[in-house]
Amino acid sequence: MRVETVQVELRPRTAWEAMELGNALVRRHALAIWGPSLLLGLPVFVVLNALGWAIDQLWLSALLLWWLKPVFDRVPLFVLSRAVFGAAPGMRATLDAQWRWGWRPLIGHLTWRRFSPWRAATLPVDLLEGLSGAPLVQRRHLLADGIGGHALLLTMICQLFVAALLLSLSTLVLMFVPTELLSESARAMWALVSEQPPRWVQVLGNLAFWMAIGLVEPFYIGAGFGLYLNRRTQLEAWDLEIAFRRLRARLAPAATLVLGLLLAGLMLAPVSGQAQDPATAGDDGTREINPTKTWRPGERKQDVAQDEAAQTPTLPQVFGRLKDGAAFQRAIERAYADPLLDNKREVTRWQRKDADEDKKDDTAPPIPNTGLLAAIGQVFALIAEYGLWLVLAIVVGVLAWTARRWWPWMRDTLGPVREPSEIVVEAAPPPPENLPADLVSEVRRLWAEGRHRRALALLYRGGVEAMVARAGVTLVPGATEAQVLRASRRLPDAEDRDAFAEMVRVWQRAAYGQRLPDDAGLDALLARLAPRFGWSA
Repeated sequence: MRVETVQVELRPRTAWEAMELGNALVRRHALAIWGPSLLLGLPVFVVLNALGWAIDQLWLSALLLWWLKPVFDRVPLFVLSRAVFGAAPGMRATLDAQWRWGWRPLIGHLTWRRFSPWRAATLPVDLLEGLSGAPLVQRRHLLADGIGGHALLLTMICQLFVAALLLSLSTLVLMFVPTELLSESARAMWALVSEQPPRWVQVLGNLAFWMAIGLVEPFYIGAGFGLYLNRRTQLEAWDLEIAFRRLRARLAPAATLVLGLLLAGLMLAPVSGQAQDPATAGDDGTREINPTKTWRPGERKQDVAQDEAAQTPTLPQVFGRLKDGAAFQRAIERAYADPLLDNKREVTRWQRKDADEDKKDDTAPPIPNTGLLAAIGQVFALIAEYGLWLVLAIVVGVLAWTARRWWPWMRDTLGPVREPSEIVVEAAPPPPENLPADLVSEVRRLWAEGRHRRALALLYRGGVEAMVARAGVTLVPGATEAQVLRASRRLPDAEDRDAFAEMVRVWQRAAYGQRLPDDAGLDALLARLAPRFGWSA
């Protein structure tokens, strides 16, 4: 690559700016890219779909079109690589280059590296630098280091663009359907696509897929090529090399002229040194010695004269005097105004808001006193300085005032940890006593003695055992009232189920709500339950 012939401004950019540069190059050379791509891709599309039609496997044609994308990616890469460092190649030159350029590196991109998400950034390394073996691997890793995340995001974004284009082309058909027929057409279209679509529908799907890939893929390769150029600019300082090359080309004619004048001055220097200066020659033709020159003992007069001649400036004798100093000054200003010689660069980065405040000098001079405003400022400064101490004093006072409320709890919490007591194993509770023979009389006796809860518990227990015996169910130990009610649904008589449910509700209100029935309510409940569950009145 000849860096001095570059057609774009090479400078260190961010990864997103580099990808935008690649997309701009693709838009600029759109005809040189999509023309050869269409001439190469259309015959391949026709051949692959014809083979898929012949074997009735058109999905395989779409898969092969996707798999062969690296082969067609050489077209935009070839055009962009030549256009950046010279003129964009013509269509014939691009087509001729595809037969002999870049086939060997494609072996890896069509096999083990086909699913690489960094293909857009590594393909220029493989096709443009001509390396192989270990140097190629090291070069690929070096250039991909630092842009791997952006290359991955580029791949994902381009895949989403392809999916969006496919969806747009699929729904484009529905735009030409009348509104009143849209629902039926949509259902028919979905059935046509999903349930054994005919071959012509599959071919149209492959065509839409090929068009979407063909539209997005050049931008994908262009963005990757922009990342590649930016990475090489950062590593090899291409921007500085270009600046120095242009500076040398600009100064080369002037340097030749100056060198020629210097050589002419050196050739004429001995002759002019032997000539006598009339201003310093004596009447007899001899050269006078500068009377102000110190003449040390043992020093010859000829040596002193030569030292005096050496101190005389010789630049005016070679170049002459400048006729227009302003023109020379303007030339200097134009040279320094060249952006390639500018050593300044704008860098944007995130930093803390208070970074400048931390760097302020604490020894700043005090603000002069300005009367009332200065006094108010001093009051606020005093509050800001001692405000935290005032808040601390208020908090301590509040804690001391409310100590009688929180100190006992704090004392118990901060007290010594009590050792866990030994586990005492108590004897199991005795099994429940058998039901009395006259359940109704026993319930009435307990109720009359004032043990209302005990009377209702005995009534509930007797009702549950009678229900289990009549319904033929088995309850788990510790069954809840809800489980008992669900088991009572197996009672054959509906009146029995209602009477049992009423008894359970009376027990629940007494056990959990402390709502006991009155004497009349208990008598009515016993009168309803006794004949149904066979209890003696």
